Amino acid sequence: MNTHNKIIIFLAFMLMVPLAINAQKAEDIFRAAGSPHNPKVQISFNKYYTAEGLAAISKKIAEAHPNLVRRESIGKSTEGRDIWMMAITNYKVGDADRKPGFYIDGNIHSNEIQGAEISTYTAWYLTENFGDVDYVTNMLNDRIFYIVPTINPDARNNYMKEANTGSSPRAGMIPLDDDRDGLFDEDGLEDLDGDGSVTRMRRKNPNGNMIVDPKDPRMMIQIGPDDIVTTQRYEFLGSEGIDNDGDGLVNEDRPGYYDPNRDWAWKWQPDYIQRGAYKYPFSAPETRAVADFVLKHPNIAGAQSFHNSGGMILRGPGAEEDASTYNRADVAIYDAIGKKGEKMLPGYRYMVVYKDLYSVFGGELDWFYGGRGIYTFTNEIFSSFAYYKTKDRDPNQMYNFEKDLLMGDAFTEWKPYNHPTYGEIEIGGFRKNIGRATPGFMLEEELHRNMAFTFYHAFHMPLLSIDSIKEKKLGGGLTEVTAYIKNSRLMPTHASQDLKYNITRPDYISIKGAKVVAGMIVTNEDFGVTEEQKTNPETLRVRNIPGNSIVKVRWIIKGNSSYTITVDSEKGGIVSSK
Repeated sequence: MNTHNKIIIFLAFMLMVPLAINAQKAEDIFRAAGSPHNPKVQISFNKYYTAEGLAAISKKIAEAHPNLVRRESIGKSTEGRDIWMMAITNYKVGDADRKPGFYIDGNIHSNEIQGAEISTYTAWYLTENFGDVDYVTNMLNDRIFYIVPTINPDARNNYMKEANTGSSPRAGMIPLDDDRDGLFDEDGLEDLDGDGSVTRMRRKNPNGNMIVDPKDPRMMIQIGPDDIVTTQRYEFLGSEGIDNDGDGLVNEDRPGYYDPNRDWAWKWQPDYIQRGAYKYPFSAPETRAVADFVLKHPNIAGAQSFHNSGGMILRGPGAEEDASTYNRADVAIYDAIGKKGEKMLPGYRYMVVYKDLYSVFGGELDWFYGGRGIYTFTNEIFSSFAYYKTKDRDPNQMYNFEKDLLMGDAFTEWKPYNHPTYGEIEIGGFRKNIGRATPGFMLEEELHRNMAFTFYHAFHMPLLSIDSIKEKKLGGGLTEVTAYIKNSRLMPTHASQDLKYNITRPDYISIKGAKVVAGMIVTNEDFGVTEEQKTNPETLRVRNIPGNSIVKVRWIIKGNSSYTITVDSEKGGIVSSK
């Protein structure tokens, strides 16, 4: 055999090897319960992705599942990035635009990153399990999910790529003059020691109020009033940075500062009342893009936004002044879903924003419910409970967890640095990837549990059916037709707020193919009490179809013609008799 043929055979063999290995791997895999059988799109959910990384993943999901996903940009960010949305449903069943809609977004605050991964995981899980898991298949047959992983892509990238703490930036990337010196964002944070994060600065000071913890040199402890100190004292100097503009302050004009979650048109207040408010409601392009999308989709009945941190399931109102907006009937629905969430999300607490946290004016949560009548929760992802799965409050547990389970991967040891203003200092502390952001090995569980909570919420959006139809001959060629319209889920077709302000139109229940003499809503079937609709009796206007309930309507028709009854609800979808 000549050398040329040997080379060809060798190359052919090498090309076959990966196929054999992949086949062997497929045979060796045992599917874990709750995971997709054989996903078309392979994604690692133990890491975080930039805005471009998320966009690439959503594109892969859409291309792999063309019958389930429609991907579109709902607007542009401040810096011109697309804000990508995936509309996910079974497009082969029903009219997608008329199915009850569930909206999900994350990452409105740029450093609160997990929401984008949860949203992406939800899109991936829905598409990869369709046809294999009945719960998911039925959900996508009956509902449509609108998923926007990040509504703040610019600042997400800034948080990941630039010098930041775990809590910065919270804003978007519209430049502002925070210190009113005529310059914009000129004095931000600096990563002086080059570790990729902004940690802390400390300086030796004989009059300082801190000392190094003798049990753990990473930690600083405060000196008590009766402590006799014989070791070196220190003072904290704040986050890493220098005085870039020479005004005697360090890091005082960072990118922003405004808060995209104070930019929504419900109980909005200006900045001097609500810190973080921008010019006027929806003055940031990202929030305007979301609002415009929601206004175009009145079928949205439920919504979920994801923040971090603290382990909370939050509902409105954001401000005490708005407490009357949430009446008893809707609170009962919120309570049922929120308390179920506490069981599904160990360590999380179901809370009301203004009562259990702080006052918020102009929040997304309140606009979705107050302005659009959409049942909405905000989850604050991750809490200290997750470190050791205990509610015991140990002030040192983050230090212990970082050492015990992260092997020192999230802390920069204290090292000397010659600062241009402070002189000889030391820099060190926790990096930006701990504290608020879920550690990688814990991330997929966090994503899955929060996703499951949104599924429970979406499951209880209205599910309408024509339960039965009864006919009664009245004589004289007249027939009484009574239809029983059932809503088998928790949520009504109109929240109380929706009914109060007529946000969406009434539900229409119509009969076609018959000559209608009269049409009416049955208010008490036993005593024969009805409310007649004299105008256009063929299409009855029903204000609401309550959750777990039946609405009864009746027509008097002439003749024995065949007919079709249709229920047309903005948030409940369309169903017809067969």
